[in-house]
Amino acid sequence: MDELFGDVFGAGGGRGLHSRGAFTPTVDVYYVGDPPRAVVRADLAGIDPADVDLEIRGRELILAGHRRPSEDQERLYQQLEIEHGPFRRVVALGAEVDADAAKAVYEDGMLVVELPVVGPADAHTVPIEPGRRSSDVVGDGGES
Repeated sequence: MDELFGDVFGAGGGRGLHSRGAFTPTVDVYYVGDPPRAVVRADLAGIDPADVDLEIRGRELILAGHRRPSEDQERLYQQLEIEHGPFRRVVALGAEVDADAAKAVYEDGMLVVELPVVGPADAHTVPIEPGRRSSDVVGDGGES
């Protein structure tokens, strides 16, 4: 029986639910034109969007959620490669983004998050005042 079905029940170091209990979804990150925005596409096939949380912290987009296994107890798997369990993926962004204007759409197993890029901050000049010489400062260790 073992020769026919191999390591179906997770006794070895195979992939999937039995090996780690968690996985990392794959992502693409790219930037597009007018208005400039960062786009993150995450492959979340088979995951209910209600089981996905998105958070933006500075230059990071954090995807977290859970892919739940099928509830069918009558199955006898020959091969089990689709990973299930909790996931958390931190995606580094190469630009500052406007978190309040972010939009996310889930369609056909792909989550697409668009994050408007914040333009460079205006430069401000800061005048430098001439300092006092240490001998002019009262209470610098000399007599008062």
